[in-house]
Amino acid sequence: MSTLWTPGGEVPVDDGRGRSAAPPPQDSPDQTEDPLAGLSDEERAHAEELAQQLAEAREQIANTPAEVVVGNHAMGLYELGAIHLSQQPPNLDASRLAIDALGELVEGLEGRLGEHEATLNEALHQIRMAFVQVSRAMEGTDEGATEGDAEE
Repeated sequence: MSTLWTPGGEVPVDDGRGRSAAPPPQDSPDQTEDPLAGLSDEERAHAEELAQQLAEAREQIANTPAEVVVGNHAMGLYELGAIHLSQQPPNLDASRLAIDALGELVEGLEGRLGEHEATLNEALHQIRMAFVQVSRAMEGTDEGATEGDAEE
């Protein structure tokens, strides 16, 4: 049975062979019921405003090239790695995870990241070098790491 969860309940989806999955159970809530029922006028207005803002954000994302959105997420991983490296003491495990995730993204999507791919590759190189420098500075402590960390 293939269904998709939505705020209104389970919705049958096409199984790929032109057939829909079994309908949702009969005891599921009526999907035409007002989801804002029971709210005050002020709460309803606020909920409707939030829904409109969400719809606008979704539209903006839909109109943005995917490589730009993915690149933005990649830079978020870069920032996460840098934040953990800059902690006192540095959190090498958390930084390594973020840097490795960035590497998987950038190297795994080589040739598909658009005009900012070179910048993403340079950012990956720089954060890996920073990781090695911080790791070397910490050698000899219980939290030390080796040069190969975050470069796999």
